[in-house]
Amino acid sequence: MATINRENIGLLNDKLTVTITKEDYFKSFDLNLKKQAKTANIPGFRKGMVPAGLVKKMYGQSVFTDEVFRTVEKELNQYMSREALDIFGNPLPLENNARELDMNNPGDYVFSFEIGLKPSFEMDTKDIKVKKYVISVSDAMIDEEVARLQTRFGKMTEPEAVTNEENVLNVTFTETDATGNVTENGVTKDNSVLVKYFSEKFRKNLTGKKTNDILNLQINQAFDDKEAETILADLGLTKEDGNRFFNMLITKVGMVEKAALDEEFFLAAYPNNDNIKTESDLRNEIKTDIEKYYEQSARNQIHDQIYHYMLDHVKMEFPENFLKRWLQTGGEKPKTAEQATEEYPSFVNQLKWTLISTKLAADNKIEVLPEDIRNFAKMQLFSYMGSQLGAMGDNQQWIEDYANRMMQDKKFVEDSYHRISAEKLFGALETQVVAKDEAISSEDFAKILEHHHHH
Repeated sequence: MATINRENIGLLNDKLTVTITKEDYFKSFDLNLKKQAKTANIPGFRKGMVPAGLVKKMYGQSVFTDEVFRTVEKELNQYMSREALDIFGNPLPLENNARELDMNNPGDYVFSFEIGLKPSFEMDTKDIKVKKYVISVSDAMIDEEVARLQTRFGKMTEPEAVTNEENVLNVTFTETDATGNVTENGVTKDNSVLVKYFSEKFRKNLTGKKTNDILNLQINQAFDDKEAETILADLGLTKEDGNRFFNMLITKVGMVEKAALDEEFFLAAYPNNDNIKTESDLRNEIKTDIEKYYEQSARNQIHDQIYHYMLDHVKMEFPENFLKRWLQTGGEKPKTAEQATEEYPSFVNQLKWTLISTKLAADNKIEVLPEDIRNFAKMQLFSYMGSQLGAMGDNQQWIEDYANRMMQDKKFVEDSYHRISAEKLFGALETQVVAKDEAISSEDFAKILEHHHHH
């Protein structure tokens, strides 16, 4: 009869010792060996006619070992479910006498395992205080968006020469030495750059330049830091290469003629809305869009604050030694003790959030139904295709087929499940926390967003 002994070996860390006797496993071993004899395929013998002794000699030990391990695992799992142990991961094996497993001398075997227990903890969402940022949409923001749309839907013209910073240049960069001689096997790449992307002091060199003109330059002199980085990355280079020399050949000078504020432009900018007849209609529509964007961003910010509050304020203890050992052996690739120690803090934060969100989801009865995932797939399709879907007429069937296809994609279903579940959970928590309105400028709000990019 198998026995299991449990002893505490550290904080939330127990040792389970499983002892199994011959009668726990020997009958199954015998049965499995007979099964093996019926199906064994050994040259020189007809199937099912292999002598039992030979089968035992060839397969016996591995069938025996498998049976002992299977019995231990079965006993361990039954014990853990009987005792309702809430553990992290799987039990980790400790010392055992597997080396002594011998089918010719079957006896009692002892196996020890270490388990890490999940902590119990208290939390109350009513204590959470958050800021709800309120961003007022200024005329300047609307002006900027109108100008951006006019440029986006404008016409490209080809003026004779560069006259202002809105000109677009198609260029070819060719690597040279300091005196402008083309480098053998150097980098060559076409690009398209707005004049205003060049650094202020370099721009005057471009005024009056025409197609086929060549300028010799160093990337870090011709562009400011951020733009220089983008251009270098496009050339397949890094920041350190910023002082290399290039000939920049102008292959075309372009200028976007901004779209006129007429109905043709309104329809191009908002294809699904034919109520926009005047510039003020357009400005109102843009204002609504920007407000919606900020409203959603402010909500995400509340979610972010709830997340951080929970991580900082919910007190929880962890079986540190067990988890570090689990980090070393539990993943796809084994890790060293140093790697496990280094990864431990962020790993524990993830664990902590998983425990908190699992409990909150249960308390708030958060459920994700197959229908939610189907709708999520459709919403995704709408955001990819946007206005093009309207042009496809009655395409309900096509959308349904797309959703059906995505429901077969295991990874999509898993990812969507987590995203929808998080969205529903935070939606529920939003109604429970105390949110105080705080007016803020769009610049300051952008800084807050930049500061937080994690989940």
